[in-house]
Amino acid sequence: MPEIPRDPLPESTLALIRDPYRFISKRCERYRSDFFETTLMFQRTLCMRGREAAALFYSPQRFARAGVAPMWLQKTLFGVGGVQGLDGEAHRHRKQMLMSLMTPERIERLAHITSEYWRVALGKWVRQKRVVLYPELREILTRAVCDWAGVPPTESEVKQRTYQLTAMFDQAAAIGLGHFLSRRARRQAEQWITDVIEAIRAGRYHAPVESAAHVIAWHRDASGALLDRHTAAVELINVLRPTVAVSVYMTFVAVALHQYPACQQPLRTGETDYAEAFVQEVRRFYPFFPLVMAQARDDFAWKGYHFQKGTKVALDLYGTNHDARIWKEPEAFRPERFLGWDGDPFSLIPHGGGDAHRHHRCPGELIAIDLMKVALSFFTRRIAYELPEQNLTIDYRRLPALPRSRFILRNVREMG
Repeated sequence: MPEIPRDPLPESTLALIRDPYRFISKRCERYRSDFFETTLMFQRTLCMRGREAAALFYSPQRFARAGVAPMWLQKTLFGVGGVQGLDGEAHRHRKQMLMSLMTPERIERLAHITSEYWRVALGKWVRQKRVVLYPELREILTRAVCDWAGVPPTESEVKQRTYQLTAMFDQAAAIGLGHFLSRRARRQAEQWITDVIEAIRAGRYHAPVESAAHVIAWHRDASGALLDRHTAAVELINVLRPTVAVSVYMTFVAVALHQYPACQQPLRTGETDYAEAFVQEVRRFYPFFPLVMAQARDDFAWKGYHFQKGTKVALDLYGTNHDARIWKEPEAFRPERFLGWDGDPFSLIPHGGGDAHRHHRCPGELIAIDLMKVALSFFTRRIAYELPEQNLTIDYRRLPALPRSRFILRNVREMG
């Protein structure tokens, strides 16, 4: 069997922290291999990238996700007991519950609510000397998704809930105080949503029947039992938190329009196919989440490589989205590449790969796409603005990566 290259560092966690988005791809280039072995968090880990690696990774017969995410990530980003840590029938059953919330009609409703809250925010922006886009988008999305999910906060709670939902993804990978704040934000958010679940079940609060709060509160697992209140809270947060995280991609929509102004004309004329292609290229081109992890269920051989039972495996999401064998000129921003794209589920994988109904692909991916289209419409057809001098360099060392200035607007005006 061919030998898998071994990274010489005795422990590579620090190197990963320093360059999370390019850690795997740089070494794959160095070793001229889609696979290499290293040690992460003191565990032997096989890192891999590319379309074939993604298809392998999302084979449920080969790899398991249960118990793989480190506890520090469960205590911040995912939550303990959520769908991300399930496998097999339990995962499929829970996933179908989440996917039932993602119908075209429900997603369209969320997009409409988001547009309405953005319109209200715009009324404030036009009176401000400057607007820092990223935190503004987080608040808009918090208002919108909580309203849509059946847990609308009072006006006095909005900033608190925005902070809690943001800290769970924006500071999850931070070291020191940031990590502590992220864990505290999750505890507070889980208490808030646990109270909501209890109130729904006790009849003290009546969430709309089609809302995420109602559906999750009354969901029964494969054995027919209601989810315990903590797990139900985790899953409802798994609807709220990732939607607020779309603020990252919405910020990159604005960045892309600024950096690639030639794209604006077809967008302003309302070409639907081009808008879809533009959003997909933003998702491919800009960083979102660097990698995902699993572990081998059993010993097996693949393309001459041997995988040992229990081996941890890391799949490079960002590197696969920039793989020159999949994407011609991957470092060029070219929305045209998605006109007529075949929708291959293992080549464009910013939210994971495979089928969202069967694999560990994010169930909220379609929400992200539609909300990015809302942002695109606002930036090209609803508002005009100027950009003051600022630092739009992307900080690839933070998770999630963002432009250092968070995208500052000046002299915002409403169009039309």
